[in-house]
Amino acid sequence: MSLSRVQWILLIAIAVNLAVMYSISQKHHKDDHARTRGVWFPYCNPSKSSIGTTLVLREFEDFANGVADTAASFLRARTGDSVLVVSDKLPYPPLQLPQPGTSLSCLAGLPGTPSCQSRPELLLTSAFVLLAPDGVQITTASQLEYMEQMLENLGGRVFAVAAPVLSEHPGRCMHLKVKMREWIAEYREAAGALDCEAIDGDAVVLLRTQDLLNLTHPWLRPHSLALFLQTAMRGMHVHLLPDVTFTMAPSVLNTVPHVRFKAEALHRERLRKMHQKLGIHLVNGADGREHWYGCSKMTARCFGTVLDDMPSYLYAGRWTPPCCMHALRSTTRHVIAELEAAGVRYWLEGGSLLGAARHGDIIPWDYDVDVGIYLEDVNKHLLLQHAASDAVEDEQGFLWEKAREGDFYRVHYSHTNRLHVDLWPFFPHNGLMIRESWIKSHPQDRAFPESFLLPLGKLGFAGIQANVPNNHRQFLELKFGRGVIENPQFPNPAKLRFF
Repeated sequence: MSLSRVQWILLIAIAVNLAVMYSISQKHHKDDHARTRGVWFPYCNPSKSSIGTTLVLREFEDFANGVADTAASFLRARTGDSVLVVSDKLPYPPLQLPQPGTSLSCLAGLPGTPSCQSRPELLLTSAFVLLAPDGVQITTASQLEYMEQMLENLGGRVFAVAAPVLSEHPGRCMHLKVKMREWIAEYREAAGALDCEAIDGDAVVLLRTQDLLNLTHPWLRPHSLALFLQTAMRGMHVHLLPDVTFTMAPSVLNTVPHVRFKAEALHRERLRKMHQKLGIHLVNGADGREHWYGCSKMTARCFGTVLDDMPSYLYAGRWTPPCCMHALRSTTRHVIAELEAAGVRYWLEGGSLLGAARHGDIIPWDYDVDVGIYLEDVNKHLLLQHAASDAVEDEQGFLWEKAREGDFYRVHYSHTNRLHVDLWPFFPHNGLMIRESWIKSHPQDRAFPESFLLPLGKLGFAGIQANVPNNHRQFLELKFGRGVIENPQFPNPAKLRFF
């Protein structure tokens, strides 16, 4: 049966209406999934325009912030651009973000929301990213346009431009050197400089989106500090624009004592986690103060069980973490003081003697300290006597025990942190110093003439003058081979050779 012209028109009209209704229902369905608990979550179909600037608000506290006002000021100044708020978890109390133009990315993810909601890198489609402290007021589009132009013109190693915020701590240039091999970050004043490696204080920072997303940890907090540490590792600079300034609204963080206390505690914890995440265990501040973020007496050491005499950090191109060096030096000084006070004859052995001869200290990549003692002197020290049968902790928290691996003693930095000094008992026999058992995996563990110890000499080591064999060069070449002092090598060259 053929349809009349009127019937065809009616069918077409019905089809069009159904299509419109379906489109509207899908939009509502999408909005229902995207808008949760009064907060706008982005839908996973971002455009790839690569133009404009996105204001990213990352550094704020849930319980007291000016995120909504900062976002609104930017959207008024930059019509057509957008704001992305990045949080670790769903903020509480909820943020009242201006719409449209603002979205929230929650790194922890939320059930029922799109996957890109927890991956802000998928949502950044603009050419530039603007990072601003919480509470900043962005009122003039011309300032942002000038910053974008300066970033484009500078080029070279300049990855970002920064404008100070007129606050209690306006942004200023700082030189920053990150010594990855030594796990150390060093800051120093950059008075009058415009090109530097970091900005200290409050500043609005503009950078290319691709440069932010090329960082290993682009969302790590404290955000600006983590940004500058990672870019300093790559030799990149930030250029300060002192003629461009922004204002900041008063914050409850600075006026209410208990709120400030809570924020400062969270900041300290983020600092600790950030430095550990980036592998920085010691920060030397511009004021000369040291800040430690590695292991301590109360924590486990920074590396696990050592296999084939090669600690894990060597394979990562790094040397012994400074906190571990600090623990080894402290344990060494304590043990030697105890031995000397008890009249136990001792001398530096193996790699520790090599470190004293070559560096005047522990070898930069070593992970323990070796000390030889006379077996007959063990009974002179009460802790060594106790350690022969059971581990004992002394008054300073160092743990003395008989080693499980062989016939020797071991003194740990603490019960928890097992960085240690090994005490190797030798006894004279026919003019040689020998041991009751040898460690086959240690080529240097071998007999030597007692004449090396009669008398003993002295070398600087771990911040003190320690006893060493009287002809330490000849002693070391007997154990390691000729030229060992002048030719550094890792403990197991078959696994990894010194570069």
